Amino acid sequence: MTQEQCTHRNNVQSTEKPHVYKVGIYGWRKRCLYFFVLLLMILILVNLALTIWILKVMNFTIDGMGHLRITERGLKLEGDSEFLQPLYAKEIQSRPGSPLFLQSSKNVSINILNGKNQLVSQLIAGSNGVHARGKMLEVKSSTGKLLFSADDREVVVGAERLRAPKGVQIQAEAGDIQATCRSDLRLESKDGEITLDARRIKLLRLPEGKASPSGTRQTVYEVCVCPNGKLFLSQAGTGSTCQISNNICL
Repeated sequence: MTQEQCTHRNNVQSTEKPHVYKVGIYGWRKRCLYFFVLLLMILILVNLALTIWILKVMNFTIDGMGHLRITERGLKLEGDSEFLQPLYAKEIQSRPGSPLFLQSSKNVSINILNGKNQLVSQLIAGSNGVHARGKMLEVKSSTGKLLFSADDREVVVGAERLRAPKGVQIQAEAGDIQATCRSDLRLESKDGEITLDARRIKLLRLPEGKASPSGTRQTVYEVCVCPNGKLFLSQAGTGSTCQISNNICL
């Protein structure tokens, strides 16, 4: 290429206007982008406001939520609580100085299982009463003294006095009733009578009287029985004196 051709080409290029290319989003695309950005910001603000409101209502803190607190010993729950599913805990206790209140619309059941997951003891408090199941039942006083104990073999009453405000009936349909004591056994009826109703009444190991020396005489009584079964004492004589005192049988 000659020098003249190069000079002519440079003059032609210098006379042409430069082309400008626009880069970006314009028109309706730009408006849609701004709209979506604004909508996203609104959603973020609404979500943040709802999160703060939930934290405020549920009382979320670093120690727990609401009435539930996380302590070094476990969980601490204050106020009234409702459990819809079984609760498994090693220990449940109330606050110092406050009672522990359990409420259920049906019943409250406490089950004790052994290592083989078998039921060994059970306590059910329901609308029909309180039912206890176990190998042994003990009731002790605040000092640790045994007041009542029951198992398959015997029932032990450790109280010094057993009193019933109304009538008491003791009945053994298929066995004996045996009362054994170390000192005295006393049956007393203040306003009524004591009735012994049986085909045979045995009084074993009664002391046998012996003739006293002459000059020492004691008042001796004999036991009399009325036709209706009433017993009374009559002063003994050379013969029976029950007929003389039979007005008691009337």
